[in-house]
Amino acid sequence: MSGEGPKQIAPPTPGGDEDIKEQDRFLPIANVARIMKRALPENAKIAKEAKETVQECVSEFISFITSEASDRCQQEKRKTINGEDILWAMQSLGFENYADALKVYLTKYRDSIKVDKDNTGKTEEETTLVDHNAGQIHQDPSMVSYLNQQGQQNQFYG
Repeated sequence: MSGEGPKQIAPPTPGGDEDIKEQDRFLPIANVARIMKRALPENAKIAKEAKETVQECVSEFISFITSEASDRCQQEKRKTINGEDILWAMQSLGFENYADALKVYLTKYRDSIKVDKDNTGKTEEETTLVDHNAGQIHQDPSMVSYLNQQGQQNQFYG
């Protein structure tokens, strides 16, 4: 694979971004591999092809759910996707089992944000915003730190 340029991984879109790089569309492979390893015994190994396949699948899944949630927000003339929008999208797309677990997680997350808000004075909307026009997520550094900490302690994933 060395010497090759960036892969074209998506068909051309009506808007025109024909040269989307893999790194711009997929979650980082190291993060995907770390999550995969948590579900396996310590001595288990994961082939590169398996990591890449899961990387593509989870990235597509996130895009699929987010697109549905975004459509709902646009219909309701809102610019920010919130947790309820994601849960609604998952249920409407047939992922009820996952939505139920995430509902519990979202409640616990919001409870912890209330505690953090008392300490920092920031609201949830001030810490993570999705800008639909730019297609970007803007995160407060304290939010990134919190999410990293949660990922290490998350009871749903080991």
